[in-house]
Amino acid sequence: MANGTAGWGMKFLLWVGLPFLAFLGLALAVPDVASALRAKSGDGTAGTFTARYETCGRNCTWHGDFVPDGGGTPRNDVIVYDGPDGLTSGATVAARDTGARRGVFAAQGGSTWLLFTGLAVAGALAAIGWVVLLVHAIANRRRT
Repeated sequence: MANGTAGWGMKFLLWVGLPFLAFLGLALAVPDVASALRAKSGDGTAGTFTARYETCGRNCTWHGDFVPDGGGTPRNDVIVYDGPDGLTSGATVAARDTGARRGVFAAQGGSTWLLFTGLAVAGALAAIGWVVLLVHAIANRRRT
């Protein structure tokens, strides 16, 4: 009985968990990996992020406005990745806009690039694993 239960749990993980992880990694992280890596390299448009309000769940995130240094189009209600500790409403932070969908990156840098990259790699590996699982299941079904 325990073996059958363990087998069911493993099947659930493979058939539901892998596609979920693939979707999560590919949909949420892949679009911003290049932006995060550009920020890590110091690329992008330099400017100033002004903190407006903070939202908290598991982690707290500051939302605000980004204004490019040399003019250009400001971005309103974006988040700041890798913002400094102790940020308060109205405070400003040097930041870079590298085209990330939801925000800009603090110029001081941080590890957000690692998070985006790790999630994207995990999503890609989960997608590959799921495809291999599907091909294997189809091949087994055809044999029987």
